[in-house]
Amino acid sequence: QVQLVESGGGLVQAGGSLRLSCAASGRTYSNYVMAWFRQAPGKEREFVAKIDWNGGNTYYEDYVKGRFTISRDSARNTVYLQLNSLKPEDTAVYYCAAGPRGYGYDFWGQGTQVTVSS
Repeated sequence: QVQLVESGGGLVQAGGSLRLSCAASGRTYSNYVMAWFRQAPGKEREFVAKIDWNGGNTYYEDYVKGRFTISRDSARNTVYLQLNSLKPEDTAVYYCAAGPRGYGYDFWGQGTQVTVSS
């Protein structure tokens, strides 16, 4: 089992920045992929970015490229999502997820709210 706890959400004005953290505990594996998803009110949950736990390869959804950065600190078992140049449409609950590479995401956090005011 892997437990994921997100933090760092909050209220920010458009153009501002936030850094989200996802602390992983329990059993973690070097072949895991860590990802961030988000869900806005009344919308489906959507993929944001992912990173290989071993190697650090990253992938971003087009609408966040150049604005968001995913990173990991292996020593702290923590994944980060730096959110820059935030827009009101980035308002959502952001979720951290983990799973073996190529097999989807088995573990999810409870989410952290990000609200961007115009």
